[in-house]
Parts: sequence; C-alpha cells; structure tokens
Amino acid sequence: MSQRFQLKPRKLTLTMKPIFPSFIYLCSSLGFMLPCYAQSISYSEAEHSILTQSYSTQAAQALQQSAQLQAEALKGLGLPRVDLNVRAYAFHNEVDVPLNSLKNNLDNTLTTGVNNQIDQWQNNSGIPSGVTNTLKDSVGNVIDRGIGLIPNEATLNLDDQVVRPTVSVFMPIYTGGLTSSAKQMAQIQSERSVINNKQQQDLQRFEIIQAYFYTQLQQQLLDASRFNFQAMQSHYQNALKLEQQGFISKGQRMQFEVAKNNADRVMQNSQTNLRASLFQLNNLLQSSQVTELSTPLFVNTSHNQSINQLLASYPEQSSLVQKLQKDTELAKVKVKAESAAKKPTIFAFGEYSLDEHQNWIVGVAAQYNLFSGIDKQKNVQAAELQRYALELTTQRTKQDIENVIYKSYNELESAQQSHVLLQQNMQAAQENLRIQTLSFKEDMGTATQVIDAQNAMTALKSEMALNAYKYVMSLATLLQSHGSIAEFQSYVNQKNTQYIR
Repeated sequence: MSQRFQLKPRKLTLTMKPIFPSFIYLCSSLGFMLPCYAQSISYSEAEHSILTQSYSTQAAQALQQSAQLQAEALKGLGLPRVDLNVRAYAFHNEVDVPLNSLKNNLDNTLTTGVNNQIDQWQNNSGIPSGVTNTLKDSVGNVIDRGIGLIPNEATLNLDDQVVRPTVSVFMPIYTGGLTSSAKQMAQIQSERSVINNKQQQDLQRFEIIQAYFYTQLQQQLLDASRFNFQAMQSHYQNALKLEQQGFISKGQRMQFEVAKNNADRVMQNSQTNLRASLFQLNNLLQSSQVTELSTPLFVNTSHNQSINQLLASYPEQSSLVQKLQKDTELAKVKVKAESAAKKPTIFAFGEYSLDEHQNWIVGVAAQYNLFSGIDKQKNVQAAELQRYALELTTQRTKQDIENVIYKSYNELESAQQSHVLLQQNMQAAQENLRIQTLSFKEDMGTATQVIDAQNAMTALKSEMALNAYKYVMSLATLLQSHGSIAEFQSYVNQKNTQYIR
C-alpha cells in the first residue's frame, strides 16, 4: 500500500555515485587470479593464437605431415629391391666314409702292378714260371695283409668359418593389383589428413568463438548488473534523504534497500561467472594475462546467402562430408586389394656372390596360394559391405548437416528480429524509468514502480546481450556445418553490423 504526503514546493537534489571504469573494477575482482596489467585481445588475434599454438592444432599438423611422408615413402613401391647381404658362419660336420671300395681297388691295383713287373722280369731273365708264381703268391699275401690293416670305414670331421658377401635383387612382375592398391591407399590417406587438419582447425575456430564471446557475454551481464547496482544504490541514497526529510516512510526506503541488496548479489554472481569464463579463455589460449576483449558481441542485420544456397553448396565445403568421401574411396581400394590377394604373384630374383668364387643365380618365380586357412572370398565380401556402409553413413551425415543448417539459419533470423524488437523495448524502458523516477519524486508513483522500471531496463540490457550471443553462436554453428567457419571474421566487421557495448 503506497502512502501519499503533501509535499511543500522545494527543489530536491538527487545524487548519483560516479561509475568507475570497467577495467579498474575488473582488476580489483580478478586480482587474486590474474596480474593487474591488462592484455587486450581481439577475436582475430585469439583465433590466430589458437590456430598456431594450441595442442590440437599441432597434433593435427603432425599427423598430416606423417601421412604425407608415408605416401611419399611408397611412391617407389614395385621397383626392384636390392639388398647387400653378408653371411658370417662357422660349421662342424661329421661324415662316415665307407672304405671297402677303396680297399678293393687298391688291392687290385697293387696286385696287378706287381704281377706285371714279375712277368716282365721273368721274360727278361728266363726264370722258370714255378718260381715266379710262388713269388706272386707271396707278394699277393703281403699286399692283402697290408690292405687288411685299413679299416672298412672312416669318420671325417669338417670344421670351417666362412664370411660370404652377396648382392641380391628382387623385383615383383605381377602382384594382381596389390602394389597399385597400396600406393592408392597411401595417397588417399595423405589427402584425408589434409582434410582432417582443416576440420580440426574449424573445430578450434568454433571453440574459440564459443569461449571468446561467452566471456564477452559475461562481461556485458556484469556491466548490466553493475549499472543496476549503482542505480539502485543511488535510489537507496535518495530514499534515505527523503525518509530523513519525512517525505517517504521507512517501508518505502526499505524497499529500495532490498532492491539494492538483490542488485549487489546479482553483480557478485556476475563477477564469479566472468572470472570463470576468463580463466577458461586464458587456458584455451595458453595464457594468463588476457583481461580485456576488444571485439564486442554483434548482430548482422542482413545476410548475403539464402538457406537454399547454403543447402546446395555445403557438400563442397564441409570437411566432414569430404572426409567421409575419402573413407569411401579407401574402402573401394580395399576391395581391390582383397581381390588381388586371390591372384598369383610373379617375381624375378637374382643373387651374386662378392667373394673369390663369384657365384651367381638368376630366375623367375611364381606363387599361388592354394590354402592358408583364410577365406579370401569372404574378405572381399566384407570389404564390399564396409564400402556400402560408408556410402550410407555419408548420406545420413548429410541429412544431419542439412537439419543443423536449417535450424541454425532460422535461429539466426530469429535473433535478428529479436534484436530489432529489443532495441525498441529498450527505448521504451528508458523512457518508462525516467517517467517513474519523476513520478516518485513528485509523489505520484511508488518505490515499487521505480524499482520495477529499473529492473526492467537492466533485464533488457541483459537480454540484448544474451540475444547477441545467441546470434553469434547460431552464425558459428551455421558456418561450421556449412564448412565455411573460416569466413566468420568477415561477419564481425560488416557494414550492416550492430555491436553490443
């Protein structure tokens, strides 16, 4: 229940506390966490920093270089393979050699030779044959006894140490397509790594957009709550003077005190949220000194592309779609590789010894696997199914992307329309606050009406910031889904851009 008093004509002076610069207030609230010297950073600087220094970006670049090197390493696959081989080895071998043949040959040779000599001597000397026959028998017996001393077999021990250098050559002539498939896979993997790196950069851009402008949102909410607190504090101080002068009751003055305390509580919560978002942004940028953001929240009043243009052009822009298409190409090559595994292979080979013997060998060989325990036909069928599944996955992903593009575009237009209405409401709220303040001073209004008018204007400021953040994130989501988030910076500085400061 409002109370009315008869006012005497007099001039009342209502004082407003000075508003401190936002940076001084922010430094005092962040002093325990960040240094009190500010580092201001724009969005373009933040994006450049995360694209060049973040761990994710560096990892993606390393993987891209790795895939490219692997593709280059396989360019010579199918050329002759030349190896320098050195074999150093020692060996020991025991061999049992039978000597019966040797003994028989030796006995026959010696007996024949001696008998021939005796016959020749007999012919030359005229000695009777009976004497030479006896001599032959005696010598033959001696030879038999001597040869009998030789064992029937002998054991030979062979020991040696050998160092044998050779040059060998191996060259595939026909592999059924395995060589060309391996090269194609490596090349597609290299191209896929480039797309993957671009996709990672797009994800980094989206992440920094979210963190940067969320921090800017918290800054705007803090500014709005600080403005509201200072206004409520000013209303409260004026209410104290009016109470002391007897123009208003204690209950009316306490209404302003409660409103001031609520505004103070909201401001403290906003400070906490800003500290948390600043910490997250600094952590993302691998820094600890960013305290000011120079790029404000914004809303573009118009766009160059229609929803139909975006839906028609995203397949050529989207990194996700392009990567799935590369996966499908890989699956097709894998089908060829599995089919090639069923075919024979033909290769040429040769080896040349570099030692004093200079031995060499050359030839052509063919290999065809008859049984290995692996059903190669089922491997081919499995590869075909994987290719088919990837084609279906690509189509399903396109449906999801189209849904996101359509939804984000409509949310973006809704935020643009809301911005226009909020601007109109802000003008009305400012005028309403002016009227309610004058009415209260003239005892034509109540404290509740002033407080409500003040809170309504503060709520509109906060809502304008929230709507701008919604617009920014809708724009980022739209560009991310379309595959053109790298163009986000161009939307920040367009002629048709309105900023929330």
